[in-house]
Amino acid sequence: MTVRKNQASLTASEKRRFVAALLELKRSGRYDEFVTTHNAFIMSDTDHGERTAHRSPSFLPWHRGFLLEFERALQSVDASVALPYWDWSSDAARAWARSPLWAPDFLGGSGRSRDGRVTDGPFAASTGNWPITVGVDGRTYLRRALGAGGRTLPTPAEVESVLSMSTYDMPPWNSASDGFRNHLEGRRGVNLHNRVHVWVGGHMATGASPNDPVFWLHHAYVDKLWAEWQRRHPGSGYLPAARTPGVVDLHETMRPWHDTSPADLLDHTPHYTFDV
Repeated sequence: MTVRKNQASLTASEKRRFVAALLELKRSGRYDEFVTTHNAFIMSDTDHGERTAHRSPSFLPWHRGFLLEFERALQSVDASVALPYWDWSSDAARAWARSPLWAPDFLGGSGRSRDGRVTDGPFAASTGNWPITVGVDGRTYLRRALGAGGRTLPTPAEVESVLSMSTYDMPPWNSASDGFRNHLEGRRGVNLHNRVHVWVGGHMATGASPNDPVFWLHHAYVDKLWAEWQRRHPGSGYLPAARTPGVVDLHETMRPWHDTSPADLLDHTPHYTFDV
């Protein structure tokens, strides 16, 4: 059984193996296929049309399926590798440089001020191992701007305020909806998921956000928060259930797989568990 661990608890060996598997997927071209998929859905998901991966109830099951597919790709390189998660709420009160996540032996640090270019760690352009080929412009290097402009990460209290919401989602089932899903996605209220993307900046603030490997750790934590919400609210399931235009109902299959519905992904335990 795959166990997803807090990145702060990874051993030096676990970090090396995770990074090595990422680099091999990148070398083979498989990594960029995931970037392309995510970017395509960002572009096509709109408030008033068909929406699957964003701005919609299926935001959480879609990304759970996306992470599962990516984790299996990593495990095809190294069966011992699991996706770690980044509990960004625990980093909210400290300078980002103190987090092991951004150390040179793991994901590397922020980008330089003039252009956002990441200059240390295994994904820096100088290594030659992480060329950006699915981008929003012609720049071929990974970019970040951690906490630029006074931006802040969500706090534990803000996370708790979202976890306490008892309704999964509600009409109009888009970025204007109230309920747990949209407050977690970040288009209402304290803004959790979207806020972290913007805090990291650079590629993470674009539709091509998986160019930055921290995308996977961020979404693994979002997925963990969904699992915690499910545990706290066992009587509050996925909505909508049926016959809702433009969005994915409980038993309706999701693109791009066409064989997986939200109902198939409500329970993560057949696939993985969390360390806590």
